[in-house]
Amino acid sequence: MSTKTAPAHPPSPMPYLRSLYAVIETQLQEVERILQAELRSEHPYVDELVRYGCLLGGKRLRPALLLLSAHAAGGIRPPHLTLAAVVEMIHTATLIHDDVLDGAVTRRHLATVNSRWDNEASVLLGDFLFSHALWLASRLDSTAACRILGASMNVVCEGELRQKGTRGDFGLSEAEYLSIIEAKTAELCACSCRLGAHFADADSAVIEQLDAYGRNLGIAFQIADDLLDVVGDESATGKSLGTDLARQTPTLPVIRLLTVVSRRERDEVLAILEGGVPGRLSALRPFLEHHDAIRYAREKADDYADRARRQLDSLAPSPAVEAMRLLTQFVVARPA
Repeated sequence: MSTKTAPAHPPSPMPYLRSLYAVIETQLQEVERILQAELRSEHPYVDELVRYGCLLGGKRLRPALLLLSAHAAGGIRPPHLTLAAVVEMIHTATLIHDDVLDGAVTRRHLATVNSRWDNEASVLLGDFLFSHALWLASRLDSTAACRILGASMNVVCEGELRQKGTRGDFGLSEAEYLSIIEAKTAELCACSCRLGAHFADADSAVIEQLDAYGRNLGIAFQIADDLLDVVGDESATGKSLGTDLARQTPTLPVIRLLTVVSRRERDEVLAILEGGVPGRLSALRPFLEHHDAIRYAREKADDYADRARRQLDSLAPSPAVEAMRLLTQFVVARPA
């Protein structure tokens, strides 16, 4: 497991990301134009919802992964721009649905759709984005995009269902947790990289390398995100925190803690997790810190970031590859 010291947090994630995205800046601007053109409706209520939903995606990480992979694998072509918009629509749909499941009230310093409107609007908006994304992909000459996206979306949805089934299961193993986050989060990152490489006509070995890069990056990202849920600052992250604890969803810090505490401490921790102690997070944090569960999870995120970086070693050096290398540092060190 990596013990590398994580790079210092950038003062704000978005300016730092913009510097990493410089090599694809022009193409990302075109993707934004596609999103703005596609996410609208002649019906005022629907138009307001879809335009608002577009603001919640934030980092544009998935379209950036698709475009950077394309750049690294042979060059960006017109289909890549459409597909970059497609993966962002799909990602935004998953966020909107997640906010309903978590009962979250803020994201990206904005009210979530479910808190500003209601759960019905959120579910329907997510469905609108999913269906529009697949319709947009179907307009490409090749059917490969729809096949790749369809298979990945099935994995993502299954991962979300699996996670729902683990609520309150504090006997969940680390291996099962990693398998779930690979499905629900890393799959779309891997799919984005695969689409970028495939539509750049990369050979199969490069496609698989970039898929593995995205998959490991996505796992690192989700572990770091789960850490933010217990140690983050809502004013910095701009989203509701503590939702995993509130929904009794086991994440890596908690899973690790329960494997190393004494039997007496385990009973105390379970009482906190199951809601018997007011202020779950403040009550749990001393246990997490004393038993190095937070440090363990950070090191596990670093390990997956290292695995992602190693997938790039055999690719020809380029600004895109260097940006992808730096992204592996960003996802584990970001403050939000």
